[in-house]
Amino acid sequence: MWAIPAIHGEIDRLAAIHDALLDQIAPGDRIIYLGNYIGYGDRAVECIDEILAFRRLVLAQPAMMAHDIVYLRGTQEEMWQKLLQLPFAPNPADILLWMLGNGLSGTLYAYGLSPHDGIEACRMGVMGLTKWTAKIREAVRQHPGHEIFGTQLLRAAHTDTMSEYPMLFVHAGLDSQKNLNDQHDNFWWAGRQFEAIDAPYDPFCKVVRGYDPDHRGLKM
Repeated sequence: MWAIPAIHGEIDRLAAIHDALLDQIAPGDRIIYLGNYIGYGDRAVECIDEILAFRRLVLAQPAMMAHDIVYLRGTQEEMWQKLLQLPFAPNPADILLWMLGNGLSGTLYAYGLSPHDGIEACRMGVMGLTKWTAKIREAVRQHPGHEIFGTQLLRAAHTDTMSEYPMLFVHAGLDSQKNLNDQHDNFWWAGRQFEAIDAPYDPFCKVVRGYDPDHRGLKM
């Protein structure tokens, strides 16, 4: 099992990971990306292109199957989806400004879009936001595979719960007091609750996450 943490548009590091993995992947291996492919960095487009290209390389290997590669939705991808729903949001300007300050600006620039146009669209109301979000969708469609990629992201993933050592993979957070099906948006926004886990989260022996909002690095 190979788990790849938050990327945040860092194409050079992602490419280095892919180069190292390609020589080691064997039939039966699984690759799971833990979200935040975009955000902060301004090379999000290149990162998604790299992810899609690497997928093709892996699936060209003997005995590798499509289900051997899994992609989780991160907080950045969740924000991107919320961005497209801004015309229906209360206080869209406040929401947009918060998202811009939390990594979204770099992604917009990567797709050739201006955050300032979004702020102006908020001033114009529903019609302005509808036109602006349509422009965002069109910008994404200019890059083959990007729109479909965004619709295929999972909330969480796990190995066989009947295996000897079942593992759960999440993006950032988990409320250990709730069942897996009742987590809702905890996978993205309950990062600090993850630190409160002090007992096994049955039936899993280990829970792995890809992003720590406090940026403390690897913790075992």
